[in-house]
Amino acid sequence: MPWRGPQYEGELPTLGYQVLGWIADHLIVPDGPAAGDPLVFTEEQALFVLQLYAIDPHFEGPAVEGRALNNGRRIRRAVLSRPKGWGKSPLVAALCLAEALADVVPDGWDAAGEPVGRPWTSLGFKAKVQIVAVSEDQTANTWDPLLEMARNGPVGDAYDIEPMETFVNVPRGRVEFVTSSGTSREGFRPVFSAMDQTESWVRSNGGRKLASVIRRNLGKVNGCSVETPNAFVPGEESVAERSFEAWKKQQEGKLKLDEGLLFDHREAPPETDPTDERSLLSGLAVAYGGSADRNGGWVNLRRLLAEYWDPDTDPQDARRYYLNQVTHATDGWLSQPEWAGCAASDIAVAKQDRVVLGFDGSRRRNRGVTDATALVGCRVDDGHLFEVRVWEQPDGPRGDDWEVPVAEVLAEVDAAFRRWKVVGFYADPAKWESHIAAWEARYGPRLAVKSSSQHPIEWWMTGGRAQQIVRATRSLHDAVTDRELTHCGSSALTRHMLNARRRESRNGIQIGKEHPDSVRKIDAAVAAILAWQCRLDALAKGATLKERSGAVYFM
Repeated sequence: MPWRGPQYEGELPTLGYQVLGWIADHLIVPDGPAAGDPLVFTEEQALFVLQLYAIDPHFEGPAVEGRALNNGRRIRRAVLSRPKGWGKSPLVAALCLAEALADVVPDGWDAAGEPVGRPWTSLGFKAKVQIVAVSEDQTANTWDPLLEMARNGPVGDAYDIEPMETFVNVPRGRVEFVTSSGTSREGFRPVFSAMDQTESWVRSNGGRKLASVIRRNLGKVNGCSVETPNAFVPGEESVAERSFEAWKKQQEGKLKLDEGLLFDHREAPPETDPTDERSLLSGLAVAYGGSADRNGGWVNLRRLLAEYWDPDTDPQDARRYYLNQVTHATDGWLSQPEWAGCAASDIAVAKQDRVVLGFDGSRRRNRGVTDATALVGCRVDDGHLFEVRVWEQPDGPRGDDWEVPVAEVLAEVDAAFRRWKVVGFYADPAKWESHIAAWEARYGPRLAVKSSSQHPIEWWMTGGRAQQIVRATRSLHDAVTDRELTHCGSSALTRHMLNARRRESRNGIQIGKEHPDSVRKIDAAVAAILAWQCRLDALAKGATLKERSGAVYFM
């Protein structure tokens, strides 16, 4: 029979309850005051397990039909991002043993419409499970508690397992830890991979390639991976950062498949003040959730407070490791907490709202990379910044011959003027001079705010306007840090804002890419600076508007 159907709004069927029960019956707490007790997760940890083992409600089963596998699981890759000491390693160690031994493969439904599972070995596969990292030291985080569970818990009496120092033999399977050199080969077929500290998996240490190989191998048997990073540094292009960007695109409906990636991240609120004891303790309690001592857990927050304030602790590292806040590169223009503190994705911009626009375009390819083109809006009344459209070169082969779709850009600008009451429009004309001249001829007479009398839209972000550029850049930066604006939180706008680097000039701070040929674009940040400056100029002209014959004038 099919699934019984949801009993509350948003409910999905899951094998997570069976997995949690199996863990409590067979595994133990590996260390600490509760060592040897049955391993029972906090509510927060259990919720992750329930989400990880969610099943497609339309799945009919069985797990095997003929010679083909039927995939009933919704999640193929997951990210569990929490601060140090939260309990990621014991949780993932337990999942590794469960994947090797327990009924984790959806096989249909029982007579009551509840999900039924079966073990991997019943499908004819060897249950190969790997704990993977880019260095052997990293694998120890998960491997040590796994060995303790396997050697001293009830699982050894219930199953014929052989825990060794570098691997655990299970019936028709194996659990092992490996580094990049041991798992970079194509063709290996694991059913589950735990990928530890993926915030440090970057191109230079082979982490990016390693993650791709793991996912391809998992795809052969409908396997699943779980990443357990701490907060990543924006702009490093780590595996954790790229997973976050993929999840954001999934949430915004920008992927061909709108499911399959679970990103479970918890961090301290953006307003947490690390210099204030009460605020910092409150932020730590949020970041650690059910693991914090004040919430009934094992993490002593006052000890973390002492570590946080230790003179030898780098403040930026402390934010990442203890508050789990995605921060910024050392020369970053804005930090993630600063930008996140202004996020308001629930604010809508309605038709015929008064807005201003900022535009930064590119047509240039350099070493195979084309800069992005961005159109950003800002509502005049409340200063809400929002992405209208960002055009970026696609990843992979689809981006080899990609160029900015000029016709789409022109159509989007025309649509913006139809959708809203556009009272100002500032655009950097580099590489777009002829198009901006056409916009000025078409829309210039109806704009209440003009860059200049001769060129109402053209606003150069290079050349001899250094003082104006510095002032405009500082104005947006200050508006973010002082929370004088809100923004839509779109993935592209956020990524570009956090990609921007501070660049010293004789006149003050400007922004730039990390290096001229970088693939980490900042065009939406430039467009946002222009939109914000246009709004400031609009406010300077007065806030009362009057319409005449389709044009908008300030009174």
